[in-house]
Amino acid sequence: MSIRHLDALFNPASVAVFGASQRPGSVGSTVWRNMRDGGFAGALYPVNPKHASLEGVKAYRNVAALPETPDLAVICTPADTVVPLIEALGARGTRAAIVVTAGLDAQQKRAMLDAARVHTLRILGPNCIGMLVPHLGLNASFAHIGAQPGELAFVSQSGALVTAMLDWAGSRGIGFSHFVSLGERADVDFGDMLDFLGSDPKTRSILLYIESIEEPRKFMSAARAAARNKPVIVVKAGRSTAGQAAAASHTGALAGSDAVFDAAIARAGMLRVESLQDLFLAAETLSRFRDGPTERLIVLTNGGGAGVMAADAAAAANVPLAELDDAIKARLDAVLPANWSHANPVDIIGDAPCERYVAALEALASDPQSAVLFIHAPTAIVPSADIAQALLPAIKALPQRVLGCWLGDRAVAQARQTFRDAGVPDYNTPEEAIRAFSFLRAYRQHQAELLQTPPAHSATQAVDLSRLRDIVETVLTSGRELLTEPEAKDFLAAAGLPVVPTRIVQADTSAACAAADAMGYPVALKILSHDITHKSDVGGVRLNIGNAAELAEACTAMLARVRAARPDAAVLGFTVQPMVRKKHAHELIVGVSVDPMFGPVVLFGDGGTAVEVLADRALALPPLNTPLALAQIARTRVARLLQGYRYEPAADLDAVAEVLVSVSQLLVDVPELAELDINPLLVNHEGAIALDARVRVSAQCPAGAHHFAIQPYPTELIEDWTWQDQIVVLRPIRPEDEAQHRTFLEKLDPEDIRLRVFYSRRSIEHSELARLTQIDYAREMAFIATRALPEGGEETLGTVRATVDPDNHTAEFGVIVRSDLKGSGLGHRLMSKMIGHLRARGTHQLVGTVLSINRGMLELARSLGFQETDMPGDPDDHDMRFVSLDLQTPPRPRPEP
Repeated sequence: MSIRHLDALFNPASVAVFGASQRPGSVGSTVWRNMRDGGFAGALYPVNPKHASLEGVKAYRNVAALPETPDLAVICTPADTVVPLIEALGARGTRAAIVVTAGLDAQQKRAMLDAARVHTLRILGPNCIGMLVPHLGLNASFAHIGAQPGELAFVSQSGALVTAMLDWAGSRGIGFSHFVSLGERADVDFGDMLDFLGSDPKTRSILLYIESIEEPRKFMSAARAAARNKPVIVVKAGRSTAGQAAAASHTGALAGSDAVFDAAIARAGMLRVESLQDLFLAAETLSRFRDGPTERLIVLTNGGGAGVMAADAAAAANVPLAELDDAIKARLDAVLPANWSHANPVDIIGDAPCERYVAALEALASDPQSAVLFIHAPTAIVPSADIAQALLPAIKALPQRVLGCWLGDRAVAQARQTFRDAGVPDYNTPEEAIRAFSFLRAYRQHQAELLQTPPAHSATQAVDLSRLRDIVETVLTSGRELLTEPEAKDFLAAAGLPVVPTRIVQADTSAACAAADAMGYPVALKILSHDITHKSDVGGVRLNIGNAAELAEACTAMLARVRAARPDAAVLGFTVQPMVRKKHAHELIVGVSVDPMFGPVVLFGDGGTAVEVLADRALALPPLNTPLALAQIARTRVARLLQGYRYEPAADLDAVAEVLVSVSQLLVDVPELAELDINPLLVNHEGAIALDARVRVSAQCPAGAHHFAIQPYPTELIEDWTWQDQIVVLRPIRPEDEAQHRTFLEKLDPEDIRLRVFYSRRSIEHSELARLTQIDYAREMAFIATRALPEGGEETLGTVRATVDPDNHTAEFGVIVRSDLKGSGLGHRLMSKMIGHLRARGTHQLVGTVLSINRGMLELARSLGFQETDMPGDPDDHDMRFVSLDLQTPPRPRPEP
């Protein structure tokens, strides 16, 4: 649904517990005790017709008997009572309910939601443990233990894991801002929680335990918005086939492909970890080291064994250790004994005094692209606490550059605490430290992918759309879904992809030889039949045919084999194609499929006949552009071979990326595309070419941009506008606009900034610019007006922005034009474009807050049909004015000046 009324769920002023009792061991008794003893400062009302009071607190018979309307209701009563209670609570004005009750059948759940929807009453559950908000003392759950206040939010699909995690976290002193059991997610789901927690000031990081996702586009939109603000870390059950089956039976929903889920996590800027313990390890690391370097690592240690363990762990986790350059080695030679390791890991020898540690760390500081993992084993030479204290000035001079690993327990406890107090992440073992650093590297890559907002059409190759449509319509009209090999290659060629030329001939020797003579030997011969999909399985493929005699023999033998293996198959003829021989070539696979959860996906990996055995592939969600395609390639093992080695030149990765981008665009251009395999895609240093392909289309149109889990850059909203005898482009903002947006803001007069943005700073931080230029078009829109510069490039003249609430009910706007262009009609045009866009997407109301002295903005609003009033809820605020426009019943605006 949305975040509407979730404030009543997570910050209620009053709570009623239905089914509260004194019966030992009952859910109602446990929930009531947790609420009563948790320290909640609001009003508490037990509701149970069998009791006049509970432990000295007056009890109430039903909803009508309550002395006030509760913000939140916790329902612990039998399943057949839930719907009547929701109806009565909604009519009374309650805005949120936690349905702890289990056992509701499908009809009861639908009736419950129908009853709640009329009153926009939000429901957590049913069949959930409940939730805890520790800083409010709110424990609306039947968990056996409470939670300490903290800055982590934990949201779980599994109730059993909620209680286990509470126990585990409590013993380690880990606190939470929110602890939520979603249960069956009839209403409040992961998307709603991400929306709510993403903007919650008390939450530093969001931790999720997920088994399945029901609304992937909503989830991805919310996840991308939350991940721009704070780390979102996920444990997703169901990596194995058995795990996926268990997840499906446990949640009543099919678990999607795990590899697709990985691709979704990466594209949303989140981080996936393997275990519940790793959730907290990653959260702690990201909170202390989020902006630190992650390119490579230097290990600084006083013990060779610990350094070797760290190096082994780094190799296993694909964490690169930095090579020490000559300058750093010279600095280390000057401060370390002659028998130091002279390599990374840097072993400064076990007898090191404090000064040696400090000097070594300062020497390593000259490599700003490397993080330093400090590993110390306690010795009798110098107390660990003294070493930690001596290192503090150097560590403070290197913010977010050092990670700590103090080996041992009591002997290093004080040193470990000193590092933690200084903001240095600390780990118990070298392996744990390396694992944490690998999380940082993955998180940084995922954040880079989050910033990419490609349009639906990114390919640079020309696309023959009419030819694509003709091929698809011919196949579907004939009652088929699978394209023949020649049709598939024609399909790829129409999409602008490089394809080996293929000739279709009749099923006789002379026709095949004539085609081979025309193209030159050696050639490949393949059977052509609508009834045969996998030609090699029936002996329908022969490669490297060197002459006419060999070809004639191959034709005869192939027809015999095919007729013996598939006597039912109608043979249409042969296909003949030249054998493509490329030096230093690699066989790859590029493909497309439609995931039942996240929609269309693009596959890349190591190809050839052993593709399924090797299982070296990476998936990505469209739309793709070149950076995203290159990132997808880099996630495979074959990527290292493609980069070149020894005498093998590097493959043309840009050509491979262009194929991936073109395939992504095919998913937009051909909504009927259901499956595609290009295998092999042959690539070397000279380029790429498709040798074989399999394509399946469907009249159900499973592809198309409207089925993408991520909304593409909305190119359809770009328009040219003639203004003052010049062409101005009005378009949605893009992440790559950050530099020119900074220039635009820096040119504004300070008074204009104060009137429009309500602050007077001229400078703006990168994080603020990123928030302004990296937007989710599904929930926010920013249009900019640009014009071309004589020297090339473009400049921004003005911008309008609207942020839409998750219900798509109300949008809040802001508009500003360059100071020297005020009064030119540019602001009116930008506002008109935004109003038209919001009307088209069904938004109900556009609102804004304007300083009373900003007469120009108030006049612009009136000219567009806005109504001006006092500030809602604060009519005595004479410094501000509130303007609003009903978008779905538009008033008659005044003419543009």
